[in-house]
Amino acid sequence: MPKLFSRCRWNSVTFLATLAAAVALVIGASLVLADSAVGGARAADSASAKAVSASTTTSGIAPAMSCSGIAQLDLAAAVPGVPFEISSATELAASANTLGNWAACDVKGVIAPQLHFEIKLPETGWQANYLQLGCGGLCGNTNVTSAPASAGCVPLTTGAFAVASSDEGHYQGGGLFSTDPTLRADFGYKSDHELVQTAKEIIKQYYGQAATHSYFDGCSQGGHQALTEAQRYPTDFDGIVAGAPANNFTALNTFSHAWTAQSVYLNGGPATITNADLADLHKAVLKGCGAPTDGIIADPLACTWDPGTIQCKTGRTSTSDAYCLTADQVTTLRRVYAGPTDEHGQLLYPGYQLRGSELNWAGIITPATATANSGDISFVRETLRYQIFDSPQPTLTYKDIRFTAAYYRKVMRLGEGMYDATDPDLTAFKKADGKLILWHGLGDQHIPAVGTMAYYKAVEKVMGGEAATESFARLFLLPGVAHCGGGQGPDTFDALTAITDWVTKGGAPASLTTKSVDSGGNTTASRPVYPFPYYAKSTTDASSYTPVKSTAEAGLKLNWLGSFRSGYETVGNWVGGKWVVTKGRN
Repeated sequence: MPKLFSRCRWNSVTFLATLAAAVALVIGASLVLADSAVGGARAADSASAKAVSASTTTSGIAPAMSCSGIAQLDLAAAVPGVPFEISSATELAASANTLGNWAACDVKGVIAPQLHFEIKLPETGWQANYLQLGCGGLCGNTNVTSAPASAGCVPLTTGAFAVASSDEGHYQGGGLFSTDPTLRADFGYKSDHELVQTAKEIIKQYYGQAATHSYFDGCSQGGHQALTEAQRYPTDFDGIVAGAPANNFTALNTFSHAWTAQSVYLNGGPATITNADLADLHKAVLKGCGAPTDGIIADPLACTWDPGTIQCKTGRTSTSDAYCLTADQVTTLRRVYAGPTDEHGQLLYPGYQLRGSELNWAGIITPATATANSGDISFVRETLRYQIFDSPQPTLTYKDIRFTAAYYRKVMRLGEGMYDATDPDLTAFKKADGKLILWHGLGDQHIPAVGTMAYYKAVEKVMGGEAATESFARLFLLPGVAHCGGGQGPDTFDALTAITDWVTKGGAPASLTTKSVDSGGNTTASRPVYPFPYYAKSTTDASSYTPVKSTAEAGLKLNWLGSFRSGYETVGNWVGGKWVVTKGRN
């Protein structure tokens, strides 16, 4: 899973984006919402919340104490079971705030044993809202510089939210921290639950009153964090936005990434497919899938194009004018599009690369040259060496992954209970009147979108069907969009406003408007995305779309060795000086 620096404007993000490139905010992306009726109102939006709203002026709720005074507070025992200390509280000028034009009290601190956090508390404009942000990759840094999928979210840019994030318990993005069982638990499931309790206490001290609504927003590892919260701690947040979730963490970072690496470096040799192949390959895929003139495959799950149709005939060599594939390249591509399977043909990860994603593979699935390393190689290394097994295995590489049923059971038994967030039973979250927006780019090169479709279908099955699930959770799939943004399709949109409106007004999003925005902030293309399993099909007017049900998405069935189920979760605690692991969510 890549290290991701998210930002409000998502038209050209890659996993190598620098933090400096992540500070721009784009105002102007729009959201199309339908006021479809949703039964009941959340308890938090009760008479007490309305009283707070009535007392709020246009400038928001003012602080009840000075920023410098926060650093003097002794709150170590304020939250039972979550000891923390504030290390600093400094004034942040509005001009230096990348989230919007609002001055803040920037608070930093540590939750025991080493969970570092940062909170931006608006000095003006606060509307009693709390927003917690996820991170990317293996985390290792706090991110209160930008929020994913929030382009044009006016409340965020005007200081309506107090915003917090953590490093999930370690300083850097590598996996060495996972040799410590406490830090494994912090990264696996505990850190966000501890942060939300800590942040709410600091907010209450600073403003003299509690936040009335709480939201979570994350992509990639942040999407994993989001679903962990919905599953394990269903009352922490009123609304959750989970983008491209790495929720099937264990299998993703072992079997999925190792499979693509072993497929590209077929039989241990040089890479069969490199970055130089991708443009021509992508053209062949678009033609084979019958893509429209805009080059965006709206329903890629329905495309079953076979790479063998462009295999080079005997004696023929591929050229840019007449691109064709060698036999090894055909084998590689068939494996990548099929996903990791065991000796019986069962998937070891519930997903695979969709056709049309090829231009996004560069540097991740495919290397620059035949002898260079792909990103998938490094993704596997940290997890395999330091996270899965009980003790470090510093010599293991992607080549050591065995695609057998026995090896799958071994790896999943060791890792899934601590790291995964695949439980489809969201009954408690729904009962608490929580709202969930899932989104995923169909051109995602890191985390195949099929896995998120499969999880959502499992949720539908447990929660009583499509209508019952749509009353509190919806999945949006973005054609042509790469991992957490970028790619060929419109990728700039605002899910944060959608989730806040859903929580406070009861209006479930019937669609989201996505846009492509150039470096000058100009919209170059736009299209709606509809809730799964519907996609936007263009009409005779290229700028007009209508929702069409995808039979491939609606009928998705995977021959998967694993399953989406409850009861796999584990909880670790120190008891009498020993680390004791028990079954359970919390």
